[in-house]
Amino acid sequence: MDWSQSQIPPMHLEARFGDRVVPAFVDRPSSLWAMIAETAARNGDSEALVCGNVRLSWRQTAEQAARIASGFRKLGLQRGERVAILLGNRIEFPLLLFAAAHEGLVTVLLSTRQQKPEIAYVLADCGARILIHEAALTERLPDARDVPEVIHRIAIDDDTKLSRFSVLADNAPAPAPIETSEEDTAMILYTSGTTGKPKGAMLAHCNIVHSSMVFVSCLELTAADRSIAAVPLGHVTGVVANITTMICCGGALIIMPEFKAADYLKLAARERVTYTVMVPAMYNLCLLQPDFDSYDLSSWRIGGFGGAPMPVATIERLKATIPGLKLANCYGATETTSPSTIMPGELTASHIDSVGLPCPGARIIAMGTDGRELPPGQIGELWIQSASVIKGYWNNPKATAESFTAGFWHSGDLGSVDADGFVRVFDRQKDMINRGGLKIYSAEVESVLAGHPAVVESAIIAKPCPVLGERVHAVVVTRAQVGSDDLRAWCAERLSDYKVPETMVITAEPLPRNANGKVLKRHLRELW
Repeated sequence: MDWSQSQIPPMHLEARFGDRVVPAFVDRPSSLWAMIAETAARNGDSEALVCGNVRLSWRQTAEQAARIASGFRKLGLQRGERVAILLGNRIEFPLLLFAAAHEGLVTVLLSTRQQKPEIAYVLADCGARILIHEAALTERLPDARDVPEVIHRIAIDDDTKLSRFSVLADNAPAPAPIETSEEDTAMILYTSGTTGKPKGAMLAHCNIVHSSMVFVSCLELTAADRSIAAVPLGHVTGVVANITTMICCGGALIIMPEFKAADYLKLAARERVTYTVMVPAMYNLCLLQPDFDSYDLSSWRIGGFGGAPMPVATIERLKATIPGLKLANCYGATETTSPSTIMPGELTASHIDSVGLPCPGARIIAMGTDGRELPPGQIGELWIQSASVIKGYWNNPKATAESFTAGFWHSGDLGSVDADGFVRVFDRQKDMINRGGLKIYSAEVESVLAGHPAVVESAIIAKPCPVLGERVHAVVVTRAQVGSDDLRAWCAERLSDYKVPETMVITAEPLPRNANGKVLKRHLRELW
């Protein structure tokens, strides 16, 4: 099965990054700034950015970004130099991103959850020349002697008035943008670093443009669409699925400083939101609000999700309360510039165990340990090739060589591709449990637990065993009182006996997550 060619713009094969040949869209903007300029010319008066009381049209957005670009020039920043951004979800975030693109600068996106040693490592590794940060995070910044290449530090306080951003924003707009190549790095996003030091994924302009066009064409987005950025903008989902995708279709981006389910529902109803990409837990938290049914969410037509399976109960409740909402699983990673697969909304319910079809131009294979592609349905490591796959890791040729083969990125996810092209993801290689030679995929057990009415979420991890090697341990977050015996009985009715958790911790506290919203299983393993 494949995407309908009627909704996908023409593609052709082209050389990319020296040693790759990938399908890419024929007609496309040449860079991130070109995408902004085209949208401003086409939809100049349409609403672009909304944050609190500030509303900017696309024309105003492009002009404001050009003013900040002029400020970058005054500071002496040159094409290719790195601009580190340590900001939460606020209107200055996309404006800085766009201004850097205007000047051919590379934005390095930091998480507001990072601490001083992590920030110091990233700044030193990427050689950032300027750091723009939340004033409230000043104490977390590394000492100047630890990051000598950072020659400018600019704080932004909590006043959303753009005039307070005077160091960069109060300039005449920069004239012509700096010329860039499609393969120039536009952004560096550091991976979460579950093992070792984080790696800086280099997202080129062509990666971002292609991924944005994939979202727009597969989800059939238009200038009438309105998206809420409820996930962190500094993550690949925030920056591509939200910011650059809205540039591509010319829609409006409503920026939410921090996700709280009650506030989200109010905002979605008031702003007539049509499109979102969030993690399943966010949808579930919305449904748990006692007044959920009182909000008019009839305009909401596309609900993208990723990072974890969507519980069947959540899908059914959303379908019952918002009939016009199509849920679309979107599987991807920083290294694939967000989407690798998207599930057509009308197929979500009938393919609940799949993350969707490969995006237009993407090729996904399940690779065996012997380096051979596995037959349909067999489980191996998913390798991904597309025009969205990054060129490599910043300043790390060893990691690049280990993670990429002939343009295929080794995802580290164990999964399969069936005869119809639907992709399934079972587990991270490092998270698969081997119980006496029997393989257990944590996602399968977590999905079963998610169906229990008392369970909010769960994480399945391996517990060391001197006899079997590993046993199944569950950390379960509940909304109502329930015993571990009841939950094990629930699993026993639905799973093979060796997959049923043998030990269990029940808690009301949310699972620990990184800045990308992924559960920190390493942290849980250390705890339990």
